[in-house]
Amino acid sequence: MNATDVGVTHVHGVNPQHLVEKILRNRIYDCMYWKEHCFGLTEETLVEKAIDLSYIAGHFGGNQQPSPFLCLLLKMLQMQPDMDVVMTFIENGDYKYVTALGAMYLRLTGKPVEIYPVLENLLSDYRKVRFRKTMGWDVLHMDEVADLLLREEYFCNIALPRLVDRFQLESMNLLPKRKSALDEALLSDDDDDDNDDDDSDDNDDDDDNSDDPMGAKSVDDSADE
Repeated sequence: MNATDVGVTHVHGVNPQHLVEKILRNRIYDCMYWKEHCFGLTEETLVEKAIDLSYIAGHFGGNQQPSPFLCLLLKMLQMQPDMDVVMTFIENGDYKYVTALGAMYLRLTGKPVEIYPVLENLLSDYRKVRFRKTMGWDVLHMDEVADLLLREEYFCNIALPRLVDRFQLESMNLLPKRKSALDEALLSDDDDDDNDDDDSDDNDDDDDNSDDPMGAKSVDDSADE
């Protein structure tokens, strides 16, 4: 039940399950959620369990109990689902905790050139998610989750693999320069200004035609058609 599936390839040079530290991994193996809900899961039934998630968390409480989110993440590392399945998790618009689970898995197992574009797309996702801390609760937005995954060394009590700086990948032509939402908004404003200028020029031409008998006739003919 706790062994990595046959055929699973190493990630970052190690067994994927070992991306979760041994002490935490053993706590997950011993917890009731793992024993009751993660035994015999397939990719299809994993989706059903992920849909049932109601919060994001690592471990919580005085006894550091592993969360269902963490259990399903370890199960994904054990199974190594196809990347198409992972992307379906992330891109779905109906189940926000499924998105978060897929994003966390990608951050742990993906390559930097895969991680940056996908997680940056989530920076414009403002769905609220419940985050259970060691003690107490917090509310985050999905863009905050993506930002934490891109910037922090730990998330949900798991050490995140080192992420090569984005500018380094850009300098090597492995990634295009990122356009932020602000850049897109400014570009849109510039286009609107250009359209306004064009409309103003068209109005000036119409004013010139008003003194032209042929121009006036053209307008009258158009109205008659």
